[in-house]
Amino acid sequence: MSRRLAHVDRVGIEERAAQLGARSIKTTAKQQGIRLAVSMLDLTTLEGADTPGKVRQLCAKAVCPAPDIPEIPSVAAICVYPSLVAVAREALAGTGVCTASVATGFPAGQVSLDAKLRDTEDAVSAGADEIDMVISREAFLAGDDMRVMREIARIKEACGQAHLKVILETAELGSYDHVRHASMLAMEAGADFIKTSTGKASAGATPGVCLVMLEAIRDHVERTGRVVGFKAAGGVSTSKAALHRLVLVKETLGDDWLTPERLRIGASSVLNDLLMQYAKTESGRYGRSEDFSRE
Repeated sequence: MSRRLAHVDRVGIEERAAQLGARSIKTTAKQQGIRLAVSMLDLTTLEGADTPGKVRQLCAKAVCPAPDIPEIPSVAAICVYPSLVAVAREALAGTGVCTASVATGFPAGQVSLDAKLRDTEDAVSAGADEIDMVISREAFLAGDDMRVMREIARIKEACGQAHLKVILETAELGSYDHVRHASMLAMEAGADFIKTSTGKASAGATPGVCLVMLEAIRDHVERTGRVVGFKAAGGVSTSKAALHRLVLVKETLGDDWLTPERLRIGASSVLNDLLMQYAKTESGRYGRSEDFSRE
């Protein structure tokens, strides 16, 4: 069956994203924005060299990102591989910070559905509150929408009570039309969040991609009444970029989405820049990156 895609106005999307990105956020509003951004972070480590010790260090930073700045909140979640979920879960017990795990053959997704389901079940049984899955891009690019949706629905079922974030890997989809279509498929199949990227691709949460996905969420919610969250991941490495994504969300979906229950920023490096920028708003000078622990 041939696929009919809704057309997305590329020029209009990029002009609006640039216009919103040009807004200046200063002093008190900037402090508030930085605190909000920190509260929405999924602090992430997804390296082959990850160890239980590294994850425990990251969990400590997640709970208390800046001991010298007590008004800085905990982050929303720690995101790790399934094999380290139990370590993170234990380290975060009683803190309110969620344990998230990538699954389904992350990042390529080139494994069987049975393997994807086992991967998800392992993470959930180890205590994951949230699962970040990757869609089958080869199925999507071949036009097999039913397979894409069927896999998402099966993974959602395997999640049980855990929330499901569906990663589109937008850099591999080819156009804004495809990004919107993939967003709609994921939401129709039961995604609790739609997410831009694994963070392993050449590009991820570009302003234009974020805006296309946010408009898709807006249209889905208007049509169905079901709330879906948004996660920007891949390339959000500076305080300015993080604050820009908050502006896009506020202007497209409204203040109701400016909460960790509906908005996340996936990052391994942006937290330190947010803390350095916050220190500058208080003291008038930049802190040094080494003043804030890497993990």
